[in-house]
Amino acid sequence: MSNLINLEQVSKSFGIKPLLDGVSLGVHAGERIGVVGLNGGGKTTLLEVLTGIEEPDEGRVSRLGGLRMAVVTQRGVLPEGATVGEVVLAGLADDAPTGDIAEHEWAADPRIRSVLDGIGIAGLGLDTAVTNLSGGERRRVALAAALVRELDLLVLDEPTNHLDVEGVQWLAEHLLARRSALVVVTHDRWFLDTVATRTWEVVGGRVETYEGGYGDWIFARAERARQADATEARRRNLARKELAWLRRGPQARTSKPRYRVEAAEALIADVPPPRDSVSLASFAKKRLGRVVVELEDTTLTTPDGRELVQDLTWRLAPGERVGLVGVNGSGKTTLLRALAGDVDPVAGKRVQGQTVRIGWLRQELDDLPTDMRVLEAVQEIAMRITLGEGSKALELSAGQLAERLGFTPARQRTPVRDLSGGERRRLQLTRILMSEPNVLLLDEPTNDLDIDTLQQLEDLLDNWAGTLVVISHDRYLIERICDSTWALFGDGKLTNLPGGITQYLARRAELAAGGAGRQAASANRAEAPQTDSAAYRAARKELARLERAIDKLAEREAKLHTALAAAATEPDKLVTLGAELKEVQGEKETAEERWMELADQV
Repeated sequence: MSNLINLEQVSKSFGIKPLLDGVSLGVHAGERIGVVGLNGGGKTTLLEVLTGIEEPDEGRVSRLGGLRMAVVTQRGVLPEGATVGEVVLAGLADDAPTGDIAEHEWAADPRIRSVLDGIGIAGLGLDTAVTNLSGGERRRVALAAALVRELDLLVLDEPTNHLDVEGVQWLAEHLLARRSALVVVTHDRWFLDTVATRTWEVVGGRVETYEGGYGDWIFARAERARQADATEARRRNLARKELAWLRRGPQARTSKPRYRVEAAEALIADVPPPRDSVSLASFAKKRLGRVVVELEDTTLTTPDGRELVQDLTWRLAPGERVGLVGVNGSGKTTLLRALAGDVDPVAGKRVQGQTVRIGWLRQELDDLPTDMRVLEAVQEIAMRITLGEGSKALELSAGQLAERLGFTPARQRTPVRDLSGGERRRLQLTRILMSEPNVLLLDEPTNDLDIDTLQQLEDLLDNWAGTLVVISHDRYLIERICDSTWALFGDGKLTNLPGGITQYLARRAELAAGGAGRQAASANRAEAPQTDSAAYRAARKELARLERAIDKLAEREAKLHTALAAAATEPDKLVTLGAELKEVQGEKETAEERWMELADQV
């Protein structure tokens, strides 16, 4: 594979904080690299140095001559006065041999239309001025302008933040179908596990590299943490709990060679389920009583009068954990606001139990005291918090909870006004949890949160007894912390989905297939499994054969190690056994690589 970009001993600092310290790495053709790390740890800086937006303080960055590259940052900067169509057209014109392309040529291209539909901007209108768009819409337009191009390298910074579940699924499938290399910063664990063939973790000025996506990365981190000293005990327990959940989840999450599955199972053998739903629900009932929040015969509309739900009766139960999904604009946030009592229904009524205390994480960050320091802002709510009950109760001080959610003791002295967007989001969460609510309403909690903070939040919620409703495009989070999934499909109803996100996406595909203008695409999708079914069966058959071969090779390898130990005083035999062991290990490695290749295809 050709090397597209290479970093040699690159260092970059802002102020006194070194974000990159002697980093050497490269991006090869066809690689799909996911970049993870703590907020403020240097992920965006790494992308900007890679792409030439920022120059390194030290070291060298070399790029392949004539490299075709597109970069989509979180800044969402678009040409003032341009229309949606002009922004998309500009990207195509860059790739056209003459530097010009007629609008009718690209508008009729089904590949380009699929991008506009998949990203969800076709409905904005191609003549709409970008200055009239929201921040999320501008990000999606910039993403579409990059995706329509033929590229060698695509660099994306948090591309899923303003996409719904369906959009995230489409983007993952689109990126898998492209031939171009990819470097993407993301905190969406399902997305990372689906698209990444390699993971970079930016930590402490270094970049640690791992093969595979989220599952492989968390496994490798857990293995390293097992050998760490006692100060890493809490991080190790979190990684083990995460592995336990991964192993108990759908089989697709653990499509690894059997020897790796067995190693993971040994690591997590004594880890209990992430939470005891029965005891938590029982405790929640004691705290909440029979009535939590109920919407009876409710009709909700948007400010402009568009009807979202009609005659809805929804009674949240004590300890219920609900994931709420739907396309952008379907009314999820409005429904959450109705549950919180922040918006009055057009018809029907809202009932709230007497002991209910609601904690509401909104998407806005306008409820933070900017004149305080971080610790003061947390202590303003409470000095201590208790999660759970009995022997499993966890008592934390304001400082301890803030540290669990990513604020070091030194960072806790920082003025709130100086925090980044991700840090403000974490502070917002900390303050909500410090208020000890028994009903949590979370509106897109994963936006701006890094994976470590998400794991800490999930760990805290494992011991939290109360009712939870969460809106999120992060399917991993919903599967991890919720027990049921409900959806708004735009038909005026709230629909329960026993099959979770998978059922939601299937239902959305059915609805799209029945819509005008998408019937041809739907037919193509329907035909694809029939065309590929023979190849699929053949791949599954070869996978099974390879698993048996890997098991046998592993047995031979173990026997050879035993034989080598027994022949320690026989030089000639050691040479023979050593050569045989090397041959077996080579065969095993080849089989494992082929297994991983087929597993990705399946």
